[in-house]
Amino acid sequence: MLESFSPIVHRDCKMLIFGSMPGRESLRRGQYYAFKRNQFWKIVYKLFDREPDEQYENKVKFLIEHKIALWDVLKYCEREGSLDSNIKNESPNEIIEFLNKYTNIKHIFFNGTKARDMFKKHVGFDIAGIESYHTLPSTSPANTKPEKEKLKEWSIIKKMTIYN
Repeated sequence: MLESFSPIVHRDCKMLIFGSMPGRESLRRGQYYAFKRNQFWKIVYKLFDREPDEQYENKVKFLIEHKIALWDVLKYCEREGSLDSNIKNESPNEIIEFLNKYTNIKHIFFNGTKARDMFKKHVGFDIAGIESYHTLPSTSPANTKPEKEKLKEWSIIKKMTIYN
């Protein structure tokens, strides 16, 4: 049984990006999006016209500085490899309790459809205080959409930081 990480969050966060479950390399290293070919950090940094930091601690600080929280929908699951399509026997994180604690979070983003689908299955979209939900293209290398197209769709996060 695989277990996800604790969230990256601060009480001032206004947005939350959900993944489904960390991949094999991320679990091995104890870091969100540690697999070099995953475009998450590259895309998030590009949103703010910056080059990604090498140090994981700086990446975490970068998210917090931009009032972005990061977590996974699933707490536990079984999965061979890293593909979301291989997830089975999953259990969700305690998302409602989390959102009740971090009430400044108003916007939820899903890194791919699997995260959204798992959220819909285990939590649903009728949560008091949440103003919007957005499904973004997965940053996984399994999603072959060009980075430029992904970045265009992910740019909503930067727009939300300007208006919130």
